[in-house]
Amino acid sequence: MSETTKVPVRPSAAHSVWRALRSNPGISIGGGLLLVMLLAAFFAPLPYDPVTPDPANVLQAPSGSHVFGTDANGFDVFSRVVAAGRSDLVLALLGTLVSLVVGLLIGLPLSTKSRYSEGFMRALDAFQSFPLIVLSVTIVSLTGNAIQNIIYAIVIINGPRFIRLIRGEALAIRDGRFIEAAVATGARPRRIVFRHIMPNVVDVCLVQCSLTAANAVIVIAALNFLGIGVSPPDPTWGSMVQVGAQGISTGQWWVAIWPGVAIFLAIASLNVLAGGIQRRVEGS
Repeated sequence: MSETTKVPVRPSAAHSVWRALRSNPGISIGGGLLLVMLLAAFFAPLPYDPVTPDPANVLQAPSGSHVFGTDANGFDVFSRVVAAGRSDLVLALLGTLVSLVVGLLIGLPLSTKSRYSEGFMRALDAFQSFPLIVLSVTIVSLTGNAIQNIIYAIVIINGPRFIRLIRGEALAIRDGRFIEAAVATGARPRRIVFRHIMPNVVDVCLVQCSLTAANAVIVIAALNFLGIGVSPPDPTWGSMVQVGAQGISTGQWWVAIWPGVAIFLAIASLNVLAGGIQRRVEGS
């Protein structure tokens, strides 16, 4: 009598994803918190309209009707803190994406060892010697606070980091034996770049994207704090901190504290996510 052979049961895709997330808490915690903030910003039912003030409830302390209180204009702080993620987080992620594209389009071609590429990098060093945050503030204040101008400000600050990072990684990869083998088989330069070099810089780019997005949140908050970011009455964390900072000394702490907490959580989630991606890259 023959024994029945047990066929091993392959884990489902959901189970595999769960195991991967459980083994890397940085990705699960950081990415999960960021996802919750984005979903809340766009889909959470808000108790009050974030752009409609209520003059009858000015500077109300946190209570059952207003969980985070109200500000000097009668806006519900909770509704505005949640809704501010629609502009702050989206602008940070979009600006990071554009910075990544700029880094790829410029950094990969500069990975060839030539006089032109070295000259460009020296010019980039000179450009980075300027206080880029001041330059970005000046550009936005002169050109207006349109969405594209805020994204330009993020790219000015973070684009050079991607260019330098991607060029450095591509230079290291070009010295690899598999690149020499591809050249020996007659592969064209474009194929080498897109087939062999670009896939190998993806991991380090993901780490940098998380760190850059965290920095972009700070830049956007700074622009809004200075009053040259997103136009009111649309809520932003930086403008809420600026409005609420005036009332801290008189006891209305809640107006500035809660948007400050939101900025902290957004930056923390992106930094934890970057650490998780970094550990995954090093372990692969």
